Amino acid sequence: MIARVWRGWAADEGAADAYQRHYETEVGEHLQQVPGFRGARLLRGRDGGEILFTSITYFDGMDAVRGFAGDDPGLAVVEEDARRVLSRWDERVAHHEVAVAIGG
Repeated sequence: MIARVWRGWAADEGAADAYQRHYETEVGEHLQQVPGFRGARLLRGRDGGEILFTSITYFDGMDAVRGFAGDDPGLAVVEEDARRVLSRWDERVAHHEVAVAIGG
């Protein structure tokens, strides 16, 4: 299994709440349609004066990641709605093999 890790920042609570709603709805709906998608977590915390989001999505393998991200799986997928509310984001993502999984 592959974990795809990406980060984005929101300038204030209102923007952060808007991004979280976007992730729960549009991103979630899109991911559910990808063959080989195995789950996602969105982490939220403070980073100085901003709100930091870390998205971790899980896929069966890199072919499934390409089904979500396209031909360049290292390129971040940041939809226009997200770009409107985030102050900045990682342009590239990290992929890791899941070595150990405990619990759900």
